Amino acid sequence: MGFGMVLSAVIHGIQAEIIKVEADASNGLPVFHMVGYLSTEVKEASQRVRTAIRNSGVDFPAKKVVINLSPASIRKKGSSFDLSIAISILIALGIVPQKSVEDMMVIGELGLDGSVRKVAGILPVVLQAKEKGISVCVVPKENGKEGALVSGIQIVGVESLKELVGWLLGQMRLNAESVGPYEGRKEQILEKDYAEICGQENVKRATEIAVAGGHNLLMIGPPGSGKSMIAKRIPGIFPPMTLEESMEVTKIYSILGKIDSQAPLVCTRPFQSVHHTVTKSAMLGGGRIPVPGEISLAHRGVLFLDELPEFQKGVLETLRQPLEEHSITIARSGGEYVFPSDFMLVAAMNPCPCGRYPDLNKCTCTPTQIQNYLGKISQPFLDRIDICVEAPKVKYDQLTGKERRESSLQIRKRVCKAKEIQIKRFQGKKIGSNASMDINDIEKYCNLGKKEKQLLKDAYTVLGLTVRSYHKILKVARTIADLEGEEEILTSHIKEAIGYRGLDKKYWGR
Repeated sequence: MGFGMVLSAVIHGIQAEIIKVEADASNGLPVFHMVGYLSTEVKEASQRVRTAIRNSGVDFPAKKVVINLSPASIRKKGSSFDLSIAISILIALGIVPQKSVEDMMVIGELGLDGSVRKVAGILPVVLQAKEKGISVCVVPKENGKEGALVSGIQIVGVESLKELVGWLLGQMRLNAESVGPYEGRKEQILEKDYAEICGQENVKRATEIAVAGGHNLLMIGPPGSGKSMIAKRIPGIFPPMTLEESMEVTKIYSILGKIDSQAPLVCTRPFQSVHHTVTKSAMLGGGRIPVPGEISLAHRGVLFLDELPEFQKGVLETLRQPLEEHSITIARSGGEYVFPSDFMLVAAMNPCPCGRYPDLNKCTCTPTQIQNYLGKISQPFLDRIDICVEAPKVKYDQLTGKERRESSLQIRKRVCKAKEIQIKRFQGKKIGSNASMDINDIEKYCNLGKKEKQLLKDAYTVLGLTVRSYHKILKVARTIADLEGEEEILTSHIKEAIGYRGLDKKYWGR
């Protein structure tokens, strides 16, 4: 009979790879054979496609049909090839002309009735199609708005195979999907506000500094002191996401099928609260064909680890590399998968198993229990925490007082000003916050006077700081200076930054 070819795509990490879907229909025993390094769900497409074609009113003759998904070196998974396989078969049978799909990519899952169903990963697929110069991308109608987030490429949403065939034959008209890049974007509604928190002014100050400079934060305090409440309100003091950041986050959520089809662009900072039973694979991303994990879902937002010592030590240690490099690389026999992980780590913990230490009158834990509990957090992991702050028990007067408390919007304004200073400072560089400065940047932007140098020298000696923690103090001091609008780092800034490093020495003594 003939040969047909349609372009499709498969997700590899967070990128899409172009796949050629080839079909050959010839005389012989009526078989439907598929090749090309396929997963089980792709192989099952043979039954879905055959039935969908017949239920769309197209006669499927008893022919030998061979489908090849090329290149064969790339593992194919998912049900998004159904629609492209069906069209390639119709081309091979002479029902649809090959010219009608030139310069076109086709993505979609088929139901047995011929309906086209929503699939995950449309955004990275369309981005790759545009990069390769493809002018038209056919997607499920439910994915239309998501695909239309990418400008410069025509997105056609279809609801059924019959509808697509009619359009390709020129028998019906389909309008291209359109959506503004900020459609559905609204000013973030702060359902949880810092004004609701009683007391804990020192912790609020620490979180403001942490967000302003992109620093990692650890809160230590007894149960009920408000650590989790404060953490959940941190996204509300972040600056609004830029379009570029929104597209980065949306791309990750698209791969995992976590997109709202009506308002596909993710416009609010992610807040991933992870339970302490999480595995390494779930945290980092994994599987035979790896997919993004919790740290990638927190990209451009917050990763919150409550009850930090309850996490498996191996899980915490695997976070060390992503915290430094802002990405995670997973190696498999099929190649390397790189996932973004530029997040702010916020952790909370009790000072001991009962939560009352260091109040020895109330603490019921033995020294060995306390040591074992705190020992679950290693020094290398602590060195990656920029700010460590104590959240004491809230006093009754603070709980019932009528004093005016700052709102999240008020804090956010100061954070935005500090961020603007950093954007100007690092213009032309790949970094956008003080926390990401390397040694050269620290030497350039963290100049100290004689008094400041002596103060930091004394702290380095007395506290037994590591080189990494020394640099962390300088970065935090730089952020404090930015919040106060100071070009130079002053003694007061250094003292406050040292205070955020001294708390871990109080508990761990190392």
